[in-house]
Amino acid sequence: MSKAFTRETDADDDAEDGVASVVPGGKNYITRAGYERLRRELMVLMDEERPKVVEAVHWAAKNGDRSENGDYLYGKKRLREIDRRIRFLTKRLEIAEVVDPSLHHGGDQVFFGATVTYADESGRETTITILGTDEADSTQGQVSWVAPVARALLKARVGDVVKLAVPGGTQELEVLAVSYPAPGA
Repeated sequence: MSKAFTRETDADDDAEDGVASVVPGGKNYITRAGYERLRRELMVLMDEERPKVVEAVHWAAKNGDRSENGDYLYGKKRLREIDRRIRFLTKRLEIAEVVDPSLHHGGDQVFFGATVTYADESGRETTITILGTDEADSTQGQVSWVAPVARALLKARVGDVVKLAVPGGTQELEVLAVSYPAPGA
């Protein structure tokens, strides 16, 4: 069967982009900065990238045989990628719940947006920041609020020992410090 007669569905796109696996309870907590980053990316895709690609595809389509036209084929592929990302970002922003972590500034209990220092059973200290699924970057010491370590730490206070389920059983983590960004920062 010719590939020209196959149809990509939105459901396939959603499953690839992770929208189908919405976080527990249907919540998409995110900080204001994370929300703005996603919104900026969406606007750049819609206002800058997509129009450029559409123009390139239009130009390539006028050059004749589309089946052997690399510019046309690549342009259509890139256009599908952009449209898929636009749908993903739109859906994520629609269900986003912006949370201001600075409301807990000075507190010692772990909530969304907290930077937490904890020690494991061997005494090794680790510092993480608990953020939204769309903004957490593990290379920066950030974890999603739905990650097992974040779920174990949420609502704990400085000095509390929490249990974290790990592949080898359970591990105890002691909360050493909790901080939040200052209001207005």
